[in-house]
Amino acid sequence: MRQSIKFLALFLLVISVVPVLAQTKMQFPGQKELQAMAAQFAPTPIKVDVSALSPNDEQALVKLIEAARILNHTFMQQYWSGDLVLYEKLQKDTSPLGKARLHLFWIEKGPWESLNGNKAFLPDVPARKPLGANFYPEDMSKEQFESWVAGLSPKDQEQAKGFFTVIRWKNGSRRELSWVPYSQEYHSDLMRAASLLREAAGLTNNASLKKFLNLRADAFLSNDYYASDIAWMDLDAPLDITIGPYEVYNDELFGYKAAFEAYITLRDDAETQKLLAFTKHLQEIENNLPIDPQYRNPKLGAGAPIRVVDEILATGDGAHGVQTAAFNLPNDDRVVQQKGSKRVMLKNVQEAKFQKILLPIAQRAISKSAVNDVKFDPFFTHILAHELMHGLGPHQIKLQGREASPREALKELYGAIEEAKADVTGLFALQYMMDHAQEMQLKGSLATGDAAERQLYTTFLASSFRSLRFGLNEAHGKGMAVQFNFYLDHGGFVENSDGTFKVNVAKMKEAVRELDHDLLTLEAEGNYAGAKKLLDELGVIRPALAKTLEQLQGIPTDIEPIYATADELAPAKKPF
Repeated sequence: MRQSIKFLALFLLVISVVPVLAQTKMQFPGQKELQAMAAQFAPTPIKVDVSALSPNDEQALVKLIEAARILNHTFMQQYWSGDLVLYEKLQKDTSPLGKARLHLFWIEKGPWESLNGNKAFLPDVPARKPLGANFYPEDMSKEQFESWVAGLSPKDQEQAKGFFTVIRWKNGSRRELSWVPYSQEYHSDLMRAASLLREAAGLTNNASLKKFLNLRADAFLSNDYYASDIAWMDLDAPLDITIGPYEVYNDELFGYKAAFEAYITLRDDAETQKLLAFTKHLQEIENNLPIDPQYRNPKLGAGAPIRVVDEILATGDGAHGVQTAAFNLPNDDRVVQQKGSKRVMLKNVQEAKFQKILLPIAQRAISKSAVNDVKFDPFFTHILAHELMHGLGPHQIKLQGREASPREALKELYGAIEEAKADVTGLFALQYMMDHAQEMQLKGSLATGDAAERQLYTTFLASSFRSLRFGLNEAHGKGMAVQFNFYLDHGGFVENSDGTFKVNVAKMKEAVRELDHDLLTLEAEGNYAGAKKLLDELGVIRPALAKTLEQLQGIPTDIEPIYATADELAPAKKPF
């Protein structure tokens, strides 16, 4: 899971399994409109001081940057069947309009606006992004898939619904489906990436990095990622590398299929050390979650490492649309049960978002008397808590008498419910730690007292507007709409007469506990109908909120990273 911390969507998203092609006669954005759309992403140089790396690690870093860039190509194959052909066509159009189209296409890694319901901004493409991306045939219905899966053996069912396979028509028949492993579907890209990972492994002297890179190279070709996920959990190196197929947000049909991405980062040991205190108390927080005790996990996974890093380069699913600020991986429940999950905080990305997006939003959407309570530290700490909370709560549940996971039970609804659960449980956990800071010996690691509580909830309120601008088609935006409306209905958020908002801390605490109970219970019971009801009723933009969001026009929605350090170390051909 990741906190994209990934917009206002005031339209009904009418969906069909076979998207209708956008017609050339329709009006599409011109040069100035496209430039305004691209300006929603503030260009931000991403620079990292890598001078402390050993010469061998710096050489390995160059190979890792090259490997990561290949995954842009792989991800675009996954995103849409026509993506790469369109990308090649756009690069040949050197007119001002062509350049503007290419710029926005590269930001989005496709022809749809992620900030506007995945609506097409180019002609001759599906009017909206296909729900199943290119993981499934575009003309396949959900019912066809489910009927086909029901007739498979248990082993084949696991593959059909697994992270690392695509679904295709068998022999082009359009009557029978088949599953194809990623290692076969993307063989050329993965061969090249695997070779570069092995070269990097041969250069570094860090044993844990060497092991992970070699095992991940093997996984690219074998399609078995378990051993390399375990090695990634044990990774302890200045270069903290995440590369492979991970998140399932682009699979809007079922939430089954993982997209390729990479994060090449440099670990910040000093900041990491400050946050280790949080991980020591995860079991205590789990034991006190506001949920029926039978649903609590009596023994969390053994390992729960946390890393604060600075991003050097992100690619693939990690570099389209809204930029990731933190992530919690892996998503394989077998690994989570055995080793826990790792939380990676991209501090330089978070700082850029706070300065360029959150502070300007606060100036317009928060009561003037409360703006000074919007601080980077609670912003950063809640992102940390969000990622930690993905590892808490129900992971293995009973569904109709068999073992299952909340992801499997809630299907395409899981992303929004889980992101909301991580946000709300993060607030609950931070409040719990504030209330028990002395017993937990958290002095120096966590601010406490009335001012700290006020800053936490006010900063979260400001951040909620940032997430809501992601749009309701995105899991974080949908999940935030649920939270915003719930807190408003329960008095935690209060609307002022001038259209700004403030926090009632006492009522906020009560509302957090109540909503956390509801979300955790939905996951624990695998309650698809209940999750759908919650999202349908609260996952909406109400008129008052819409008015406030309109007042935020002109403020960038997110950043457009310019990877200065990566380009210096390993110059690459620019896409535009």
